[in-house]
Amino acid sequence: MNYSEDPGKQYHIQVGKGQVGRYVILPGDPKRCAKIAKYFDHAELVADSREFVTYTGYLDGEKVSVTSTGIGGASASIAMEELVRCGADTFVRVGTCGGMQRKVKSGDLVIASGAIRMEGTSREYAPIEFPAVADVGIVNALAGAAKALGKDYHVGVVQCKDSFYGQHEPERMPVSYELLNKWEAWKRLGCLASEMESAALFVVANALGVRAGSVFLVVANQEREKEGLDNPVVHDTDLAIRTGVEAVRTLIAREKR
Repeated sequence: MNYSEDPGKQYHIQVGKGQVGRYVILPGDPKRCAKIAKYFDHAELVADSREFVTYTGYLDGEKVSVTSTGIGGASASIAMEELVRCGADTFVRVGTCGGMQRKVKSGDLVIASGAIRMEGTSREYAPIEFPAVADVGIVNALAGAAKALGKDYHVGVVQCKDSFYGQHEPERMPVSYELLNKWEAWKRLGCLASEMESAALFVVANALGVRAGSVFLVVANQEREKEGLDNPVVHDTDLAIRTGVEAVRTLIAREKR
């Protein structure tokens, strides 16, 4: 059932079939959409509904889009579900994260090969034993783009949670014993960074038979802060955006061949 007032549009994102390309970049912040759309040719605002802002344009002659997802897996999964119904099949999340390993520094890029499912949305799609894994073609395209741009980047597993303050102020939570112990486990397992959307996106992509990958700017690293190491706060997402855009170009070129 479609609950939209306009039956030709998806209920939440207010986009219809043919209004998006098969390739979609997914930032969380709606304000980031215009920044990403500047890299497209002939970009136009398609919809602005709730946390979901969509622009569509072209890269190398191929129709592409950018849609914001808001914060967390619940809204990100809604965006993916509705975009797939409009014709999209390849998704690149461009976002921010907090580093967890000492080597993951502010301003670096992190490319997720997989995600820890410490959130709720993916559990309504797949049993917890099913892994949240990125599409390997997108991972390779992102890594190639980051390397070509000459930026420090890391590829590996990220942790996804629903509570931002559960990560940053775990001691005051009634379940602090669980949050602190699991955080220590993730660090020992080599988890690179913490963010909020990729686990849901990867699992939903598997359920829908589409592709997804993620690249993040490391805003800061609370573990480096604890150790008194250099840890500036970085907010400029342009390099992560450029990495995502170049990865989409790579995918387009590869698939045209």
